[in-house]
Amino acid sequence: MKPLRPVPLSPEQVDLVRSLVFHEDAHILALNKPAGLSSQGGRGQVVTLDEMLWAFARPGKARPRLIHRLDRDTSGVILAARTQPAASFLGKAMMARKIRKAYLALVTPGAPVPPSGRITAALRRVESGREARMQVCAPDAPDAEASETRYRTLGETEGAALLEASPVTGRMHQIRVHLASIQRPIAGDAWYGGALMVGGLPAPRLMLHAWALTFPHPEGGQMTLRAPPPEDFASLLSGLGLQEPPEPTVP
Repeated sequence: MKPLRPVPLSPEQVDLVRSLVFHEDAHILALNKPAGLSSQGGRGQVVTLDEMLWAFARPGKARPRLIHRLDRDTSGVILAARTQPAASFLGKAMMARKIRKAYLALVTPGAPVPPSGRITAALRRVESGREARMQVCAPDAPDAEASETRYRTLGETEGAALLEASPVTGRMHQIRVHLASIQRPIAGDAWYGGALMVGGLPAPRLMLHAWALTFPHPEGGQMTLRAPPPEDFASLLSGLGLQEPPEPTVP
């Protein structure tokens, strides 16, 4: 495998990516990704978060590498390994489903019924040109992928509810499609039927935030990292009379 070539970054890009870090040690970086920034695989001249990690490269050392991805319009905690041994350790933990995630999702038109539970609808990838989406399918379909999302209602107001969603599997767009499948699409999610107005207030983007991450640390033990919602998310919650609860319940 050819070594990765450094990506030239502007001073503004270096300042931005450094400002996103809310935890770091010798093995990992944890960043609170803003909505609108691609994790990886950006098109054209767009610099991705993964490429911005060149800002942390040390002479003669590999740059940090992302362990997982978030959708471009999803905000929240994302983890990077600073060393190859840490990347290998966390990659194996991800494959073994030892990294657990909790998201905040603002849905309409209210709380699901029941208010907590799990969604196990199988999903399949559907491509149209350069776009790819996921859709619910029969579990015995040739291209079906078994999927599971657990959820609980954290708060409810007229026409909307705040959920904690925890994906057990890691399919593309999984939380978005699963919540839409129970008629509770995420606000601002035009792809999967989400409302663009909630309680008379605009949903500025996909109202999905990666809230907390629990994982085995390369030095031993478990670590939980929590990223507070950004201003656009918190402002909409406040306008609706909803509040972020004090602690996530990562399963």
